[in-house]
Amino acid sequence: MNDNCSGKHNKNKLFKVTLQTVCKIYIFVYSKKECIITSINHFYLNFMMTSKEIRQSFLDFFISKNHKIVPSAPMVIKDDPSLMFTNAGMNQFKDVILGNAPIRYPRIADSQKCLRVSGKHNDLEEVGHDTYHHTMFEMLGNWSFGDYFKEEAIAWAWEYLVDVIKLDKDRLYASVFEGDKADNLERDVEAVQHWEKYLPKDRIIDGDKEDNFWEMGDTGPCGPCSEIHIDLRSDEEREKVSALELVNKDHPQVIEIWNLVFMQYNRMADGSLVDLPAKVIDTGMGFERLCMAIQGKLSNYDTDVFQPIIKKIAEISNATYGVDEKKDIAMRVIADHVRTIAFSVTDGQLPSNAKAGYVIRRILRRAVRYGYTFLDMHEGFMYKLLPVLIEVMGDAYPELIAQKTLIERVIKEEEESFLRTLETGIRLLDRQMEEHKKDNNLVLEGATAFKLTDTFGFPLDLTELILRENGMTVDHEGFEVEMKKQKDRARNAAAVETGDWAKVHDGEPIFIGYDFEETEAEILRYRKVKQKKQEFYQIVFSQTPFYAEQGGQVGDSGWMTCADTGEKLEIFDTKRENNLAVHLVKKLPTDLASTFTLQIDTERRVAIESNHTATHLMHEALREVLGEHVEQKGSYVSDELLRFDFSHFQKMTDEEIRKVEQVVNAKIRENITIEENRSVPIEEAKEMGAMALFGEKYDDEVRTIRFGSSIELCGGTHISSTGRIGIFRIINESAIAAGIRRIEAITGKACDKYLYGKEDILTQLRVMLNNTPEVEGALKRLLAENKEMKKMVQEYEREKAKILKYTLSTSKKEIDGVNVYSAVYSDVSPDIIKNIAFQLKGEVDDNLFFVVGSVSDGKPSLTIMIGDELVKKGLHAGNIIRQAAKQIEGGGGGQPHFATAGGRNADGLQLAVDEILGTLK
Repeated sequence: MNDNCSGKHNKNKLFKVTLQTVCKIYIFVYSKKECIITSINHFYLNFMMTSKEIRQSFLDFFISKNHKIVPSAPMVIKDDPSLMFTNAGMNQFKDVILGNAPIRYPRIADSQKCLRVSGKHNDLEEVGHDTYHHTMFEMLGNWSFGDYFKEEAIAWAWEYLVDVIKLDKDRLYASVFEGDKADNLERDVEAVQHWEKYLPKDRIIDGDKEDNFWEMGDTGPCGPCSEIHIDLRSDEEREKVSALELVNKDHPQVIEIWNLVFMQYNRMADGSLVDLPAKVIDTGMGFERLCMAIQGKLSNYDTDVFQPIIKKIAEISNATYGVDEKKDIAMRVIADHVRTIAFSVTDGQLPSNAKAGYVIRRILRRAVRYGYTFLDMHEGFMYKLLPVLIEVMGDAYPELIAQKTLIERVIKEEEESFLRTLETGIRLLDRQMEEHKKDNNLVLEGATAFKLTDTFGFPLDLTELILRENGMTVDHEGFEVEMKKQKDRARNAAAVETGDWAKVHDGEPIFIGYDFEETEAEILRYRKVKQKKQEFYQIVFSQTPFYAEQGGQVGDSGWMTCADTGEKLEIFDTKRENNLAVHLVKKLPTDLASTFTLQIDTERRVAIESNHTATHLMHEALREVLGEHVEQKGSYVSDELLRFDFSHFQKMTDEEIRKVEQVVNAKIRENITIEENRSVPIEEAKEMGAMALFGEKYDDEVRTIRFGSSIELCGGTHISSTGRIGIFRIINESAIAAGIRRIEAITGKACDKYLYGKEDILTQLRVMLNNTPEVEGALKRLLAENKEMKKMVQEYEREKAKILKYTLSTSKKEIDGVNVYSAVYSDVSPDIIKNIAFQLKGEVDDNLFFVVGSVSDGKPSLTIMIGDELVKKGLHAGNIIRQAAKQIEGGGGGQPHFATAGGRNADGLQLAVDEILGTLK
């Protein structure tokens, strides 16, 4: 606040004004006096709750209501095939809601990291352009599992908003489900009756199924919901237009802040609804929107959640926020996206070209592209924002602090890589524009625009911007056709049709695979599944030794045998869906009600267990050899190999790889017996030395696996003693992202096969070297001889080039003042011809016209070099050779002064050369 302003206002008097009065004054003078706004805003900030205080106030309130506060689950989901990211607060409680996991706490509250970019909740393209959509956001929520229901949920929501954080109750509205004839559902009268205790009837709004009936998916738990909306407009605007006309109409200041979901039904595959056995309350409040309402802002991006990041972006880019709308959008996009990327990396999801990794890469590239286009940021910059992000969110999410170096490296490398790709795409677009303009075609094909988007990360609007600056447009219809094709391909690849569960016996499934490889069991339920034009069945047994795929370990396979009929069916895989172990079979048994003997494929299980245990041993060995900074970032364990991703900032040397192998094999030879502890309190497990990995969600009680000094939290199966592994070998070590390395390794029989293969290669080499006992020495001599021979060949080619150049020079013809060099040669490489062409261009004046056809290894080629003066007169080597190449059944192109072509028909070389010479006429 400047001195003039401070002189006009008595701060002591202002301290007597209530917060509500200050807000009203702020709105009233918004367009009156900038000086007054500055003073009152400064005063308001002194009283305003910070985002950190708001988050904590929510959790404290629900602690007072006897709720258990649980930590946020990872934003990246690893063990749910239906989701890539946590897109709602309820995701981590899905198993409880479905009845597949026990209710540990009937009342729960938390602040959950969420990400919405694809599928039903696709907010990506709106992010940055409006004031309240985000990719990554925090969802404040409270849950009841079979405990309280609508009355308490509504009462506590009102109490928190009005009594605790003092939102103006006259600005609040509630929507309720109006009913739906198709589902035979009446209006949610119960919710209406509870809302009437707090709101006048005219501020309780009926909403249709789309807005006020929440569903987990096409099937599963669902129910009516009640949304709480707030009107943040000025009193003047509110008098002109009632908020009743603006609720759920995408008005930036009349927004939903809290959704209370009353789950009381289960949607079946045929679309019908049945009552849930235990009703569930699931509420979600957008943290960023709440901060906007409390802090008196008109945009989420004006709150202290985003402003420190935006100010840093403005500083780096030498821009000012609030002056240029396009730059403002760019800064909002970047501020939002950097949060998403940072939290994804901490949860173990790196940018890549597949699945969740592709989504994160797309978000990162969108941010870089906005910086490139609108802020003139042509070098990496997003990684520089991490310290500010940590300052804003590090207290609530310490994983940001712990993994700061890794996040910075990943973002920096991805930025630099994409900027290179962006430059390549721009050059491609430049060439396309040049060729189109020559043909007087000012419309870029939709397929080309789509290629720029799909391959180079060019969104359509960037292509349009560049084209518009060059007087061109794009074929939108063609682009949309290509986009639809891609979406259809993705949709068809991912399409899964699942029937309703058919119940055979009552009961809950039990996993006994840690202790048994075979058991007797009954079928509890089954269902049919269609995926990629294939049909199979999922079966849930009363108890099972089959391990269901989870935590990077593949599922077991084996057999089920009917006790009554002896019918034996293959179980080809075991998956985990919503905490259920589902056994996959190609056909159902004839007698579903019978008892079955379940037997896993023990040979395959042993191979899987050997690789899993070897993974633990290798993890410890890596920390011993490379340092304590090594942390697991991902793993895959099958019967064929193990794959392990870990944090390390440089390529492992051969010596380090061998040392790790030696450490692991020493542990194998010790034949260490497994020490397994189940149901260990998580803190006790950590004290024992077990590492909790970032990006993983742990229960209060965990299972620990120890082999000597190696101890880890693990739910997978393991070999009984390390000696059974046999032998361990690393077969590959590579980088998969900045600061992340990947090791692939094998054990047991796979090692035998691998080593026998190496021996076979060595034997073949010895035979090729006349059975010399000293293979290494013989190879060194052979390589030395080869090197000497190469020198001789190069010298020969230099002499040959001199002779060819002399021959061409002496046979030069002058046609209308043009120095023409032309010939057709056999057994001459295109490289020699190219070198001669450039030498002559440097020696001869600008009226040079060089065309030579040559054959090398049976393949014909053409080379053209044209002097600068002839190029100025309109000759273009690339265009000329493109037409002539048809004579040799090939193709080619190049620049105006130099071009080459290759083909299949050597007999057409002379015709091609003659055709090219004909252009001079």
